[in-house]
Amino acid sequence: MAKAKDKNTEELILNAAKNVFQSKGMDGARMQEIADHAGINKAMLHYYYRSKQLLFEAVFKNAFSLLAPQLNAVLNDDSSIEDKVRNFTANYISFISQHPYLPTFVIQELNRNPEFILNMKDSQGFPNLKKFKNQVKNEVDMGLIKPISAEQLFMNIMSLNVFPFVARPLLMAFTSTDNDTYQQLLDNRKTEVADFIINAIKIS
Repeated sequence: MAKAKDKNTEELILNAAKNVFQSKGMDGARMQEIADHAGINKAMLHYYYRSKQLLFEAVFKNAFSLLAPQLNAVLNDDSSIEDKVRNFTANYISFISQHPYLPTFVIQELNRNPEFILNMKDSQGFPNLKKFKNQVKNEVDMGLIKPISAEQLFMNIMSLNVFPFVARPLLMAFTSTDNDTYQQLLDNRKTEVADFIINAIKIS
């Protein structure tokens, strides 16, 4: 029973922290507010996480651990580059639609503590581009896609998928859309982004 209770308490803390970090950012979040949202006292919160930084890292790792294996699986399966682009885009947009705070977390932490992200590179499940790089080169050499480096292609994929989530308020203002309409635009991007990239690299 104790283990189940501990696990439930930690889940309450992580969910509360996720919501507070999302609305207040890392610098604006307060441990007392997170404790209040979790329905526990501050001493209990500090028992689980001694500092706000450790709690932030736990929330980030928890979310990233759900996304990274999915992306890694797509990058390293035996499908074509075209299928990889489609599957990567669909998986990423679906996941981030359910965890909209994650891209902002990454940007905030890259600016505030770049070493933390770099240290995650060696963690289990972190996306590995080795196979993707070899496959892009092979498909270029075979004349299946236009000459492009795997690094540039991957950055194009990430940029077109990430930016609409990071800049959501700005793009909603530019496009004069409400939340429901903008979410539909994001859902449509599961195919729109893939088609755009594929049409840009595919040899007719």
